[in-house]
Amino acid sequence: MSYERPNGHTFSLYLRGGAGTRRLDGSPVRGRPGVLCIMPQGHSSEWEITDFFEFVHLYVPDDQMRRMFSETFDRDARLMALPEVTFAEAPALAHTLRQMTKAMLAGGHLLAEEAMTQAINDLFVDPRFGGMRPCAISGGLAPHVRRRILEYIEAHLGETIRLQDLATIGQLSAFHFQRMFRASYGVSPHGWVAHRRVERAKSMLCGMDPIAQIASACGFSSQSHMTRAFKLGTGVTPSAYRQRQ
Repeated sequence: MSYERPNGHTFSLYLRGGAGTRRLDGSPVRGRPGVLCIMPQGHSSEWEITDFFEFVHLYVPDDQMRRMFSETFDRDARLMALPEVTFAEAPALAHTLRQMTKAMLAGGHLLAEEAMTQAINDLFVDPRFGGMRPCAISGGLAPHVRRRILEYIEAHLGETIRLQDLATIGQLSAFHFQRMFRASYGVSPHGWVAHRRVERAKSMLCGMDPIAQIASACGFSSQSHMTRAFKLGTGVTPSAYRQRQ
């Protein structure tokens, strides 16, 4: 079997079996329950599979991975380095991926999302996968500019946020700012704002405010606009999300 992942990153956890699986282009070690494979964007590999096994794949687009990295660790997205790993023992990461799998099978989208977020954290702080090593980079938005931009976004989520307003804070042209923002955070300014609005809506849905009111407070033009954005970002509608709390 050939595996190619030109776009996005893949985490693969072996749940059962695996002794009949090995890489033809790498280590002769065979799979087994509980081991982890990480296949970064652009990865390709050749596998021999001679027996049944059960595993779970978590696919994460590169822009979302970099956004999660930047948001979680308050670091430039260009510092993200994802290793290629075959059949590694990573108990903490394996545990969270099992939790994610069980939650998805049970329809617990919120629990699955929490487990996925924890898995990303476990990956980047684990010294076996490189940990959080310091690294110097140039270009992109300066740290103090990034903080000011994010503070402005959080303070104005309920309002119209214009690209030019953000660019003015960074003292850049709109075109240059957009490029530097994506370099620093892995997503466009629009993508970041959309994500933060959905995150705020999620927190507000834990209360009893009407969904239309939440949509307005989070900067959506209407309840239907929020529903479309929310489902795109979480896989469920706001009403379904609230029912699962």
